[in-house]
Amino acid sequence: MNNRNYNIFFHTHTVSGIVISVVLYVIFFAGSFAFFKDDITNWEKGDALVTNQEIHLDYNQALKKLDPEFDLQGRNISFYQSPGKKSVSVSLGASKDTLASKKAKEGQYFYLDTSTYKTKTYDESYSLGEFIYRLHFLAQIPYPVGYYLSGFIALFFLFAIVTGVLLHWNKIVSSFYVFRPKEKLKTLWTDAHTSLGMLGLPFQFVYAVTGTFFMIKLVIVAPSVQFLYQGDQKKLYKELEYSETEYDYQYKPLTKTFSINEMVTVTKKNWDDFEITQVEIQNYGDANMHVSVKGEIAVDKKFTGIGKMVYNVANDKVVLKKDPNTQNSFLDISKNVLYRIHFGDYGGYGLKIISFVLGILSCFVIISGVMIWLVARDKKNMPEKKRRFNETVVRYYLAICLSMYPVTALTFIIAKIFYPLGRENLYSVYFISWLILSLFFILKKNNNFTNRLCLLSGSILGFLIPITNGLKSGNWFWISFSKHHFQLFFVDVFWIVLASISLYVCFKLKKSKTNK
Repeated sequence: MNNRNYNIFFHTHTVSGIVISVVLYVIFFAGSFAFFKDDITNWEKGDALVTNQEIHLDYNQALKKLDPEFDLQGRNISFYQSPGKKSVSVSLGASKDTLASKKAKEGQYFYLDTSTYKTKTYDESYSLGEFIYRLHFLAQIPYPVGYYLSGFIALFFLFAIVTGVLLHWNKIVSSFYVFRPKEKLKTLWTDAHTSLGMLGLPFQFVYAVTGTFFMIKLVIVAPSVQFLYQGDQKKLYKELEYSETEYDYQYKPLTKTFSINEMVTVTKKNWDDFEITQVEIQNYGDANMHVSVKGEIAVDKKFTGIGKMVYNVANDKVVLKKDPNTQNSFLDISKNVLYRIHFGDYGGYGLKIISFVLGILSCFVIISGVMIWLVARDKKNMPEKKRRFNETVVRYYLAICLSMYPVTALTFIIAKIFYPLGRENLYSVYFISWLILSLFFILKKNNNFTNRLCLLSGSILGFLIPITNGLKSGNWFWISFSKHHFQLFFVDVFWIVLASISLYVCFKLKKSKTNK
């Protein structure tokens, strides 16, 4: 590579990395914990998870219970099984019936308990697991700013990955095996950044691509909407299979009896190992009522196999049948594969733990990149004003990023003690404590102190998490293990291991500094 191209890639890599570093750290740190979103949610509630991801619901009884409260006539109704939850997500569209009440003409979204049929709003069901999951794509920032910001951060991260690979291409193998901790500081940070960056390269590349796809796909395809679809977004969504075929409302009541349970049973019997994950009803109670039953082959049997059947209720005919074994298009496979590899839901706890480790390593790669930038500019020939500015920038970066560890551990403890804490209180606990701790470290003006205290305080709070759970609920991790409540057991042991590792690192750093 000639010097000109090298300099272009080097500066592109450096600038894109520095600009996105703090937000990217937040995304990766929160995203690493988000792999255990369902475990965290059920640990907070003290519930043992039902491992089957299929909907288990008496649809006929559920509709009978919901009708008096929500006036279902003319609505589009969707039942969706969220992974790891005992309840079912229910979405009610506004009624198309002109005689419907004012309340019926308002959309509704809530969670339905599959055994008691009691409903909870999104805010009433908001949990720590949901908070961390949504933090990793900045959903706490008002929509769509947070979504688009996280998407463009992922896109710039993709640039940083590609330019980083091009920079190290000629010595990519040899650099991977080089680590010189006793050399000067810049060499140490560079070796750590390169080695760990290469180790996590496939992981980081996958999440850069899928993160960009999920968050800004609408921005990416916006030009095609204008030129290929003449501004018709509905047509685009239909061809991309993000929306169902719409059936007109006929304003005639349905005169025959029907059973959603029977339709679900018939659909499930069509294919072996088929799990029902979504049921959609269009034009409930109308003569043109249609029911779509969707699902997929169990992931341990087939990596991606999406199928569905659509029923015309009035004449008992199947108007659409999609075989999950033979009729999955390239579009189906592409979308499903992107979801699977992003959420890591196909390899059990082993894959989630590996993904968590790689996510935390990615955080270290981000920090080491920032430290390389600082050390490379900490030269005697550089004006004192610029040196102080660079040090201030890095101090802010480290204070904001490293303080996430103790803040997250503290939030676990408070969320367990005061369950249910609620969305607003969760926001207050997490963001206010994060702000206070960040300001403290910024004013302290000592990066080594920030690093050591974050590791030490995070470790102490991490050890207190299983103790808090045991005192609050009686679910000590050995009791959870004996009862086969693996999720509750896992979260407690996970924090014990994580706290032990960070405490070990903290004392190693302290010992190293003392020896030096």
